[in-house]
Amino acid sequence: MAKTAPQLPIEVDSETGVWTTDALPMLYVPRHFFVNNHIGIEEVLGAEAYAEILYKAGYKSAWHWCEKEAECHGLQGVAVFEHYMKRLSQRGWGLFEIEAIDLDKGTASVRLKHSAFVYVYGKVGRKVDYMFTGWFAGAMDQILAAKGSPLRTVAEQVYGGSEEGHDDGLFVVKPL
Repeated sequence: MAKTAPQLPIEVDSETGVWTTDALPMLYVPRHFFVNNHIGIEEVLGAEAYAEILYKAGYKSAWHWCEKEAECHGLQGVAVFEHYMKRLSQRGWGLFEIEAIDLDKGTASVRLKHSAFVYVYGKVGRKVDYMFTGWFAGAMDQILAAKGSPLRTVAEQVYGGSEEGHDDGLFVVKPL
């Protein structure tokens, strides 16, 4: 296995200790810490209820991220979505590959390989990557709003690498 240095810019404020990448403050935590917290909350709330909470929070966060990053880098349209998938991949969530995107139709499909959640959960016979779902709709809707489109979307996970017969995950975005 070849290893490389991080491919994203990281700055640390020497006075506050705040990490920043591009236009946004970041947190750097071990994967097991994050996923174990995720599992603990899921055990109390149930996966379905937790997924609904994460969808809404993720949607809002993705909208904010895309807005700030588009502004920081002078990006618009599909380039914003591509930059988002690149940064998610570079930050260790997994490798996100855009299979298709059509802003005029409000559609996209994204393949996820090497999911951080699947690495911890393993093959459990259900989707465990639901945290990402709202991110795709939030990103798409921010991009659509920025170009003046009234179209809004919803995202869903079709399957995940934690399910038998699949080595990766597939997410789709479609109009409401």
